[in-house]
Amino acid sequence: MRVLLVEDDAPVAAGVETGLALSDFVVDTVTTLVAARGALATIDYDAVVLDRRLPDGDGLTLLQEWRHSGVATPVLMLTARDAVASRIEGLQGGADDYLVKPFDLDELTARLQALLRRAAGQVDNSLRHGNLALDPVARSVTLDGVPVTLGRRELMLLEALIRARGRILSADQLKDCLYSIDDEIESNALNVHIYQLRRKLGRNVIETARGIGYRLGAPSGDTTS
Repeated sequence: MRVLLVEDDAPVAAGVETGLALSDFVVDTVTTLVAARGALATIDYDAVVLDRRLPDGDGLTLLQEWRHSGVATPVLMLTARDAVASRIEGLQGGADDYLVKPFDLDELTARLQALLRRAAGQVDNSLRHGNLALDPVARSVTLDGVPVTLGRRELMLLEALIRARGRILSADQLKDCLYSIDDEIESNALNVHIYQLRRKLGRNVIETARGIGYRLGAPSGDTTS
């Protein structure tokens, strides 16, 4: 899952990046409202972690702009303000959740995962596709109830495809789910990950739509997606 972090405090940003990376989030970090506007206009993020106090203004102003323009991306707002009135202001301004600094990185990760779960209409952590089940929190996969060991990016790729619910995702969309802006990507990297998933989960787990992209194959087993 790809997250936009809008935070100008370098130590805080580094900690958040490290903490989220441990749960296989791809994080792009910007430090200003201007940069955040450009990033969200360019990339389809799964969620935003937004600080209120930024060099060029209040993050709440940007959030209100997004909501008024119809942007529904889940937003977790960060603030150093502990007043109840400030938290209410943020939630009424469009934030989906609020976290006061200093915060625990595990709590930040758990809150972000909960936001994504609610946005997807899930009642628990499991993502299912036929006899295939993925737990994004435990970072585990089972096929017919049997654990399958996947590499980090293989698991991230599978999660993106399951969340797409049968939609075709282009190669660029899938790369966006796997790599941040700063990552160097080898030309055949995506093909390698797809090959490994097919080898471990079955040839038909991923369908290729020639010239368009990829999607999950038809679900198998008794459990529906």
